[in-house]
Amino acid sequence: MAEQRTIIEELEEALASRTIGYRAEALRRIADLFLGRATEYDEDEVALFDDVMVRLIGEMEISVRAVLARRLADVPNAPRGLIRMLARDEAIDVAGPVLTTSERLGDETLVETASTASQAHLLAISKRAVVSEAVSDVLVTRGDRDVALSTIANRGARFSDAGHGVLVERSKDDDALAAGVFARHDIPRQHLLRLLAVASENVRRTLESVEGQSGKVVREMLSEVAGRVQASVRRLSPDYSDARLHVAELRRLGALDEAKVREFAATGRFDETTIALAEMADLPIDACERAMVQPRPELVILLAKAIGLSWNTTKTILRLRDGGAADRASESLTAFTKLRPETARKAVQFLRLRGRAGHAKGDGTPRRRPEANI
Repeated sequence: MAEQRTIIEELEEALASRTIGYRAEALRRIADLFLGRATEYDEDEVALFDDVMVRLIGEMEISVRAVLARRLADVPNAPRGLIRMLARDEAIDVAGPVLTTSERLGDETLVETASTASQAHLLAISKRAVVSEAVSDVLVTRGDRDVALSTIANRGARFSDAGHGVLVERSKDDDALAAGVFARHDIPRQHLLRLLAVASENVRRTLESVEGQSGKVVREMLSEVAGRVQASVRRLSPDYSDARLHVAELRRLGALDEAKVREFAATGRFDETTIALAEMADLPIDACERAMVQPRPELVILLAKAIGLSWNTTKTILRLRDGGAADRASESLTAFTKLRPETARKAVQFLRLRGRAGHAKGDGTPRRRPEANI
């Protein structure tokens, strides 16, 4: 009670004063009072400090706000309202420490700040101990190159499927970004395949020069023919074998149909979707993987039409390969509608014959039954 009276008295005197210097000194003393016993206060008591300091800080100069931000950034139960105010401050000297360190900032505030603030603010957010998918999506989409590199290098950052797709797109002509993306252990296999498919020659040379085991794998992948490149990537995936066995069992039971493919694609299961397409089209898995990672959607549309899949299922598969984006849905629908099933079947027959010929020459292309030889 005595502390509460002290705080209220400080506030009344400070607000009654016309002197900014006096208000700044009152703010410092109240901050000292809070920090001296911060761990002992409950949320109601913290809320009292919050209200007082928020009312005092509004007219303070940047240097005063920056000092307060640095003092509160590491405090686990720092006043929430004040922390949010500091995080939204236009001055990076004020916002930076809080954006990088404070545990009192939720994803909503971080996303809002990352969506509107400066690149310096985004860079500060990218250095947090934990960066959620929702936050990283904004960082890699709106952030400049420094922000993207910082986010990729942060082992506490998590990326959504769409976020991985953005990173791959930004990496295709950027050596450092590509190396950073490849060095992460959490990049989904389909995005690694796409990165290797769209990378420029400079980016490929950079990946080949990466030191350690990762660089060795890349050099092996980039030095072999396309079929072996993809087989190398599959061997790196612990989930691929399970997916292959699952699809093979569905086929044995007669349960591998359009509804199952749509379910795979809708739930983001790249391996199951690709293997199912290969089974239903009687094609090598390599051919279907290439269709799923190439920049343009025509090959997927071709396979879907040849198999007899509906537009709804085809659209779901396209969303999977594009990381959830639907930017070209109208264009893809037009191509799907215009493509004649007979034309699609002839094209797939050509792919099938070419795949078998490649295997006969020993170029590493898998046999037509993907579950039997990977």
